[in-house]
Amino acid sequence: MFILSCKLMKFKYFYLLLLIVGLSSAVQAQQEKAEADFKSVMDKYSAVGASVAVVKDGRIIYNHSFGLKDLEHQTPLNNQDIFRIASISKSFSATAIMQLVEAGKISLDDDFGELVGFKVRNPKFPDQKITLKMALSHTSGLNDSQGYLNFDVINPDKNPDWAKCYNDYAPGSKFDYCNLNFNMIGAVIEKISGERFDNYIKQHIIKPLDLYAGYCVDSLDSTRFVKLYEYHPDSKSYTLSSNAYAPRRTEIANYVMGYTTPVFSPTGGMKISAHDLARYMIMHMNYGTSDGVKIINRKSAKIMQTALSADEGYGLAIMTADDLIPGVKLKGHTGSAYGLHSTMFFSPKHKFGFVIITNGINATYTDGLPDFSRAAINSLYQSFFNHLK
Repeated sequence: MFILSCKLMKFKYFYLLLLIVGLSSAVQAQQEKAEADFKSVMDKYSAVGASVAVVKDGRIIYNHSFGLKDLEHQTPLNNQDIFRIASISKSFSATAIMQLVEAGKISLDDDFGELVGFKVRNPKFPDQKITLKMALSHTSGLNDSQGYLNFDVINPDKNPDWAKCYNDYAPGSKFDYCNLNFNMIGAVIEKISGERFDNYIKQHIIKPLDLYAGYCVDSLDSTRFVKLYEYHPDSKSYTLSSNAYAPRRTEIANYVMGYTTPVFSPTGGMKISAHDLARYMIMHMNYGTSDGVKIINRKSAKIMQTALSADEGYGLAIMTADDLIPGVKLKGHTGSAYGLHSTMFFSPKHKFGFVIITNGINATYTDGLPDFSRAAINSLYQSFFNHLK
């Protein structure tokens, strides 16, 4: 009987081993096919490099980097390299605002100008308040026609053309994507918290989530910065974008809290890897919490993800995308600057998501989104989640 029992145990062990080997081989085959499919997307759009991360049920199930970090030296891109991710940065600013709202220090209905520290009123509608919520959702009526790299453009005491920063419609009535909104939101964070913008984000979002990231160039390892490239369709060539990681040390040395804030670009200056951006995305997918760490509460997270306009699908720096993947509703944001294109989208319902960052592509667009990004996200979806439909 003892001999028979031992034989049965050996058979069960052998069967389990075969099962593990079989599953491992299946996973490897799935990843190999996923990489081959993704490379074909890169080839189609002449991509320099791309880092991707795929999330399922609160964890990263796939992280890979393709192509080059540096064209001149032919340096391969790796998963630890960091990008300036452009407008996905806005969600970090909005998350910080929701923390301050939860702390009872401000309200989304507060007068934006009173928070910023100088008059922010559309001269065509002087009696209508522009609220913080309007700025966060791009319904403030502000525009970027005068620029957004400093506050002098909209300050009545600094720019005689300040009125051109406002559109011809009432605050809160229409959507108009505006970077100036979020650079000013960064100033609000400073004025309310008493902390410099980059330090606030570091202490209250980056460190609690254990991410390697930041807005201040000199706080990061510059050898990890991915070079960004602009594509020229006429010559089918790339040129290096040189300003993406400018340290702006002189401006920082003479920093004025609540006014010099655009130096750090709350609207687009976050530097982070695809891997760590995916970890940040998991927090939003889980409505404010990741690995037991609560950054914002569930109510705040849902407010950020709720579109204020069905037509635009934009909440508080989190947009709803119904057309990225046929039949699947996603939440997230995109970014585009200096030749870079970044994509962060997730499904709170199905608990999966994608981060895709490229440092240079032959960019053609459909409905405001690079065709590369759409093809890339569908490639990863087909490889990992098509069975969920």
